[in-house]
Amino acid sequence: MGMTITEKILAVHAGKDFVEPGEIIDARIDLALANDITAPLSLEEFDKVGAKKVFDPEKVVFVLDHFTPNKDILSAGNCKKIREFSKKHGIRYCFEGGECGIEHALLPEQGLVVPGDLVIGADSHTCTYGALGAFSTGMGSTDVTYGMVTGRIWLKVPESIKFNCSGKWQKWVTGKDLILNIIGMIGVDGALYAAMEFEGGAISALSMDSRFSIANMAIEAGGKNGIFKVDEKTLAYVKGRGKRPYTVYESDKDASYMKVYEIDVSKIGLKVACPSLPSNVKDVGELEHIEIDQSVIGSCTNGRIEDLEITAEILKGKKVAKHVRCIIIPATPTIYGEALKRGFFGIFLEAGCIISPPTCGPCLGGHMGVLAKGERAIATTNRNFIGRMGHSESEVYLSGAAVAAASAIKGRIAHPEEA
Repeated sequence: MGMTITEKILAVHAGKDFVEPGEIIDARIDLALANDITAPLSLEEFDKVGAKKVFDPEKVVFVLDHFTPNKDILSAGNCKKIREFSKKHGIRYCFEGGECGIEHALLPEQGLVVPGDLVIGADSHTCTYGALGAFSTGMGSTDVTYGMVTGRIWLKVPESIKFNCSGKWQKWVTGKDLILNIIGMIGVDGALYAAMEFEGGAISALSMDSRFSIANMAIEAGGKNGIFKVDEKTLAYVKGRGKRPYTVYESDKDASYMKVYEIDVSKIGLKVACPSLPSNVKDVGELEHIEIDQSVIGSCTNGRIEDLEITAEILKGKKVAKHVRCIIIPATPTIYGEALKRGFFGIFLEAGCIISPPTCGPCLGGHMGVLAKGERAIATTNRNFIGRMGHSESEVYLSGAAVAAASAIKGRIAHPEEA
């Protein structure tokens, strides 16, 4: 019997010829990641267990992206601890300040993740890197400490679910709409501890930016990881970036799947996830009576150049509604610079938007866009749980960049053709 791409990556990293779902393995890792919220706990555990060094100072990465520039004394202290630890242990990749971006956009861009990798991160959206044909998954801070010290981790091999996507994409519809559609279809536990594998002609037609968005939200369906077949677009993205040699794996034709979904993307329109679950998905046309106070375009899900290009196209020559705060967050300094070069910032400023430095801030109700009681936001982020972006009596609607931009103009949830 054959193996899926996920099973092949795990088998190689466990030093085995074959693994099967449900099997517990001890596997080497290629990268361990933590951020300014999760790393401090990892470093506490590092000291508690009496560790003297990390397994490889080039394979432990810290990204200070959630509350930086420091929003308060606590966040400043956390960042100081990480900075001092990195200096002491010779950590090569500790990103902060002007070189810092949102971790799950930054690491692929910097070539720190390549096809065939096994990556663990103390952040649930570490699954983003599956867009590159890598196995990547989020874990607790203490699990990541174990990986930092030993260079290994234990895992249960997940079942795999295939999403075979065909058809032609409608205008404005992106990978964000596909993953929202899938989560709405199968639920937030529909892929519980499963590898979500995406393939088909419609997937091949997607940009890498859209693929990152899809893989990013695998966790919102309960998935252990999301993963894509490596194709010419993947290889073109990795070329010139990759910091290490890599191996491309493909699922065998006789690989076993717990379920296969056939999806015609030509039938998928613009989607919005309503409060307070990512699975509460509706078509944008059903929600055009919903007024908003804030629109956030950014995050590790949709802060890439494709998202900013769509936003600029819709906002050009228009004005954000008087009562709406439209916050635009390029995900990395490189994306920031590219948007500036292309003239997007002029469009955003003329429209009345706020341009933020790269940060996760508003996504988790941290800073740069916290919601007050009774306020409502539409956001290109990945979670809309109660209190996610601020007060427990605020509301968050999730969408792609096109809907978020159009909604900022209209002051209510809107289709881009209305804007």
